[in-house]
Amino acid sequence: MDIPALLPCNPAVIQDWNDVRYAIVVARCGSLAGAARQLGVDQTTVARRLRALEVCLGTQLFERQRGRLTPTPVGDELLARGQRIEAEIAALCHLATDRQAQARGELRITAVDVLTSHYLARQVADLRSRYPELAIEIIASSKSLDLGRREADIALRLARPADGDLVVRRLGLLAYGVYGPEKPLLNASWQTAPWVAYERSLDQVPEMRWLSEHIGQHKVAFRCNNVDALATAVADGLGLGILPRLVGRRHPGLRCLSGDEAVLSREIWLVLPRELRDVPRIRVACDWLVERFHRDEACFA
Repeated sequence: MDIPALLPCNPAVIQDWNDVRYAIVVARCGSLAGAARQLGVDQTTVARRLRALEVCLGTQLFERQRGRLTPTPVGDELLARGQRIEAEIAALCHLATDRQAQARGELRITAVDVLTSHYLARQVADLRSRYPELAIEIIASSKSLDLGRREADIALRLARPADGDLVVRRLGLLAYGVYGPEKPLLNASWQTAPWVAYERSLDQVPEMRWLSEHIGQHKVAFRCNNVDALATAVADGLGLGILPRLVGRRHPGLRCLSGDEAVLSREIWLVLPRELRDVPRIRVACDWLVERFHRDEACFA
């Protein structure tokens, strides 16, 4: 996007936060068209807002690389500051209602599918019985939703976040074992048997690294991003798999081949934005999660 000769930036001109917000969405989407769809406006409006901001700042904020709009160095700095403002505005928008609410309202928890399907879904009835005015939403996702943008209130993650203004607490360990079908695969050792595994985008998670180091990826016969599908494939005799013991114990047709000791364990972390830690509905939910995971730690180990 070409910028004509510009006057020096006058900070007083930047009076509309939406211009910065539009630039943030363009960066996330990589195109004017994608940003327009997300913002619910036409592409011309996005282009006009972006151009106005660039004229005001006196510099180009994006350049096109391989078909995507990519931030320039100045654009990166603007976006970093703008995202911090975005997080603060999101917190301010919820401040009044959050402070007035006494453990009531919507509560959004995100976690990987093994924790949502095999644990949290079995526990929420207890949380609702204690706090009947909570409306609970659980989002099963292997992707880390943006807590700063309030895509979720609380996250349960299998890796400790490296950055962000977050409150983090360790809840326990999720142990893994090697599983095979109830009826053994004929003449098959770990090294010669076929295996099931996650899709290649998840090759860097600890259980897939273990598989690469001990068996090798060339033995993988089936891939899927869903742990229940992998467990079913193992039970059907498609191959061996490294699965959470939480899943293996409860899935019919599976037997643990690795004995009582876990072949590896992953830490379970409770994560929430720091500005939410004293909100009543968030505080009681966090206390409840700590209590439940402590009570049920043997289920995960």
